[in-house]
Amino acid sequence: MTPPLGPSTVEFLFDFGSPNAYLAHKVIPGIEARTGARFAYVPVLLGGVFKATGNRSPMEAFAGIPAKLAYEARERDRFVARHGLTRFAANPHFPVNTLSIMRGAVAAQALGVFEPYVEAVFAAMWEAGQKMDDPAVIARVLTEAGLPAADLIAKSQDQAVKDQLAANTAAAVARGVFGSPSFFLGDELYFGKDKLGEIEAAILG
Repeated sequence: MTPPLGPSTVEFLFDFGSPNAYLAHKVIPGIEARTGARFAYVPVLLGGVFKATGNRSPMEAFAGIPAKLAYEARERDRFVARHGLTRFAANPHFPVNTLSIMRGAVAAQALGVFEPYVEAVFAAMWEAGQKMDDPAVIARVLTEAGLPAADLIAKSQDQAVKDQLAANTAAAVARGVFGSPSFFLGDELYFGKDKLGEIEAAILG
């Protein structure tokens, strides 16, 4: 369950399948340190968000616009360089079906290992280029990270976990979310890693 939100809490709605969610994740600690705010991570299923809103990934939406795709890549590269995110690497298996690992995130919340789970899965996806929709790969990554892989995998199959992820996703859509990363500061929605500067400015008033 997500802890109660305070006045200096930013909700971070994320799916591991989004490279921009990974990039946001890597710069969030600096914002927390500078502002004293806390980012509350909320797992949502991006595929479910897309289905509910009619949205598509940039790769699909701009498939016929090579210049737009090239710009998206260049903008990402600038962000990476600006923040020194040298470990970032495109995943050769992209797009990855994230249903299992997103259910795993909810399971990790229930088992009290959410933060190390998030770190391990984001790193596997966007640093090590792992195929994180392969059950064997998921189990290996979690084990190598020192996480209780068997317990997490078993817990992710609980109906309550499945229902929680679905509820998170439906609630996000109801609030206007159409992609990841999305952020809420109070009731104000911000979309995309490039809005983190605006969020920081809003926190500081």
